[in-house]
Amino acid sequence: MKTLSLVSAVVILLVGPLFASNVSGTWEAKVVVGAQNGAPTFVLQQKGEKLTGTYKGTLGDAPVTGTAKGQDIVLEFQASGLKVIYSGKVSTDGRKMEGTVDYGGQASGTFTAMKKSVKAK
Repeated sequence: MKTLSLVSAVVILLVGPLFASNVSGTWEAKVVVGAQNGAPTFVLQQKGEKLTGTYKGTLGDAPVTGTAKGQDIVLEFQASGLKVIYSGKVSTDGRKMEGTVDYGGQASGTFTAMKKSVKAK
């Protein structure tokens, strides 16, 4: 039984990175916060698990930082005096992400985003 658990752990460690997607590129999002909707654009650059980029939307323009670990993604930026955090999952094909968004504890909602293009290196 211990051998089976060890083998399972090794397989997960070796195969897990194969499911990670590179999220570099332009993403068009749809955000729903109560009765309000938004359609921001993110331009992201990924190096390892680290993300940098820009947000452009209803809250203006802002630099973005974050992480992409496997299918988990977190994007953060400051806008209108609030720390905005998008947290979610990236699809296995790397073309879609969805999750929740928090506006500094003042409001929250959901988002979906589709990848539009791959940013040139």
